[in-house]
Amino acid sequence: MVEASILVSALAGAGSFFSPCILPIIPAFVSYLSGTTLSEVSGQQNAGGSSVTIKKSTRLNIFLNTVYFVLGFSLVFAVLGVILNSVLANVGTGFQSTLQSIGGIVIIVFGAYLILSTKLRILNFEKKMTNIPRFKTSYLTSFVFGAAFASGWTPCVGPILGTTFTLAATSPGAAYNSLLAYSLGLGIPFLITGAFFSRSTKIIRKMTKHLKYFNPIMGAVLIILGILVFTNQLSVIGNFPLADQIINLEGGA
Repeated sequence: MVEASILVSALAGAGSFFSPCILPIIPAFVSYLSGTTLSEVSGQQNAGGSSVTIKKSTRLNIFLNTVYFVLGFSLVFAVLGVILNSVLANVGTGFQSTLQSIGGIVIIVFGAYLILSTKLRILNFEKKMTNIPRFKTSYLTSFVFGAAFASGWTPCVGPILGTTFTLAATSPGAAYNSLLAYSLGLGIPFLITGAFFSRSTKIIRKMTKHLKYFNPIMGAVLIILGILVFTNQLSVIGNFPLADQIINLEGGA
């Protein structure tokens, strides 16, 4: 179950990146971190206007700021993983079983929340920062933004992150690895976007047309996952050939 929870956490991180309240704003957010704007980037188009050509120095600046941003939220999740491990690692077997049952119910509730949020607008509340001033970009600033990003989740991502924390709590011995896997699942797409900003922006714009299906599908996945956790059957995920290969690669690493 430990290996399966780590795999699920990594997939949850990727799911957070592709969620409808995160993916559409990624291009603007990444360019903002690097001290540029999408309009400035778009101004560096070829004569035909069909593709965006960004200067090498600008591309490097975008990528490096993205790296520090990822390091910022990865550090927060790593610290939380250590705390969970320290607090829950020595709990008794009986309490661990109870915690697992509670965790399964919590994950099912998260899944139901995502499904219902497509029908009930009251569940889609979020706080937004408006009129954010421009700042002189620096790697430290990107790092701080990354750390703040770890706690500033919107409604459609909260259940996914909450599921990751729940899995970490039900397997405290692997809490650090689970949250690290979540960071990798979330951070790698960010790094790819920063490294290939022009192409990634085009792909993201095409993907946003299909994000209306994200919450119902992810909600159903979380409900199934919650049932597996509640019945202590999460290990069946590792029985799938592809999942088994991924787990073996992680073990070898």
